[in-house]
Amino acid sequence: MNFHVVIGFGPAGAATARLLAEKGHTVRVITRSGRSPEPGIEHVALDATDSERLTEAVRGAAALYSCGAPPYHRWASEWPPLASSLRATAEATGAVLVMLGNLYGYGPVDGPMTEELPPAATGTKGRVRAAVWEQARDLHEQGRIKAVEVRASDFFGPGVTDGGHLAARVMPRVLRGKPVSSLGDPDTPHSWSYIPDVAAALAEVAGEERAWGRAWHVPTAPALSTREMVDRLATQAETGPVAVRRLPSAVLGLASLVSPLLRELKEVRYQFDRPFVMDASAYETEFAVRATPVEEQVKATVEWWRERLATAG
Repeated sequence: MNFHVVIGFGPAGAATARLLAEKGHTVRVITRSGRSPEPGIEHVALDATDSERLTEAVRGAAALYSCGAPPYHRWASEWPPLASSLRATAEATGAVLVMLGNLYGYGPVDGPMTEELPPAATGTKGRVRAAVWEQARDLHEQGRIKAVEVRASDFFGPGVTDGGHLAARVMPRVLRGKPVSSLGDPDTPHSWSYIPDVAAALAEVAGEERAWGRAWHVPTAPALSTREMVDRLATQAETGPVAVRRLPSAVLGLASLVSPLLRELKEVRYQFDRPFVMDASAYETEFAVRATPVEEQVKATVEWWRERLATAG
C-alpha cells in the first residue's frame, strides 16, 4: 500500500480520500482549516500555496491529488499560485500530480466533447483552468514532473451540496415535492459526473503510468436533461411529479447582485442553454472504471439527502 496526499476536502476530495483509505492506502488530506482524523485519513491544516511546507507534507507520497479550488469568484487571482505550488511540490517530491479538471476550457462547442478538442474558452474561468493543465503538461513533457488530469462535468451525488446544480438548490425541494428552478433550458441534454465515479477515476489513473501526460474524461452516464434528472429523483423519492421551471434571466440578474456564485455563473450559462455532453470513450477503452448506472446514482443521492435533511432537523 502507498502514501497518498489529497488537497481539498470538498465532494471530490472527500470521496477520493475515503476511497483510497478503503483500499488500504495511507492518506493525508490537506486543507486550510484541517479536520479531526477519521479512519485511515490524517487531516492537516496547511495553506497549499506555501510550496515549502506543502513539499514537506507530501514528501514520500506516491501521488498528490489536486481536488481543492479557490472560491469560484476568485479563480483568476488564486488558481495560478495554487497550481504553481502543486507543480513545484510534484517536482520536488516525485509524486504523481493527479489533477481534477473540468470542461470549462473547451468553451462552447457543437457536439460531444472529447479530450482532443483544443482549449477555446473565451471566459476567464475557462482560460484559467486550461492554463493550469497546459503548464503541468509542459513540465511533464520536459520530464520534470509526472502529471495527469481527469476532467469531470457537473458533479452529482452524495456529498455534493452548494456547488451542484442538482444539489442544495434542488434536492430539498424535490424531497418536499416542490417546483425547482433550472439555470438554463431544463430540456437540453447535460452530462452529470457522479462523484464516486470521479474519485474512482482519480485513484485509477494515479497508478497507471500509461495514463500520465494527458487529460481524460471521467466515465459518465449518458447525458440527461435537468428535467429528466429531476423526474428520476422525484420518482425515487416518491414525491413526483415535480415541476421544473427555467429561472428567468431577470431573476438571475437580480440574484447575481447579492450572490457571487450566481454572478460568476453567467460566464458558463451556455452549458445549460445548449447541449453539454461529454464523451468518455477514450478512458473506457483504456481503463477499468465505468460510470455507475443512473438508477444507482439516483437512489444513493436521494438516500443521502434524506439523511442529511433529517439530521439537520
